Amino acid sequence: MESQLIETYFSEVIRSIQNLPRQELLKVIDILQTARLEGKTVYVFGNGGSAATASHMVCDFGKNTRQPGKPTIKIIALNDNMATFSAYANDEGYERVFVEQLKPLANPGDVALAISGSGNSPNVLLAVEAARQIGMVTVGLTGFEGGKLKDLVETCVIVPSDDIAAVEDVHMVIDHVITTILSQM
Repeated sequence: MESQLIETYFSEVIRSIQNLPRQELLKVIDILQTARLEGKTVYVFGNGGSAATASHMVCDFGKNTRQPGKPTIKIIALNDNMATFSAYANDEGYERVFVEQLKPLANPGDVALAISGSGNSPNVLLAVEAARQIGMVTVGLTGFEGGKLKDLVETCVIVPSDDIAAVEDVHMVIDHVITTILSQM
C-alpha cells in the first residue's frame, strides 16, 4: 500500500509539472529580469509552506543568480522578520502582516510576488491590492483553480493540482527553474 501511495503522489507532482503554464512562467522570468536590470526590489510573501518558499526564493534569487559585472536581484521576504510580522499580527490583525510592511517600503515598478497555495489567503490578497495601488508589478504563484489571487495579479502561475503538498512542491520547482534561468541571463 505504501509503495502505491508513493507512486500516486509522485505521479501527481509529475503531472502538475508537465501541465504548468509555460508562457506564464516565462512572463515571471521576464518580470524578475527587468526588476534586476532596473534596480527594482522584489517583495515576496506567503503563509506556512508558502512562507518557506518565499524565504527560499530570497536565498536563491539573491545569491544564486549573481554574475560578475551584472546587477544582483534585490529581494525581501515579508514573512522573514518575525518581530515585525508578529507585532502587526498582534496589534492590527493577521490579515495586515504583509500590507503594513509593504506600504512604507515599496515603490512603483517594484515587484510583489505573492504565494498562496489556495489563492485565497486574506493577508496575501490585501497586500496584492495595496501593491496595485502603489503601482507595483504583481505576480502570483498558486494552485487549485487560482483562487481570488489569479484575478488580482498581472501574471499568475497556477499549479494545476488540488493537492496542496504537490502545489507547494511544484512552487519549489518553479523557484529552482527561475533561479537556473536567471543565473544565465
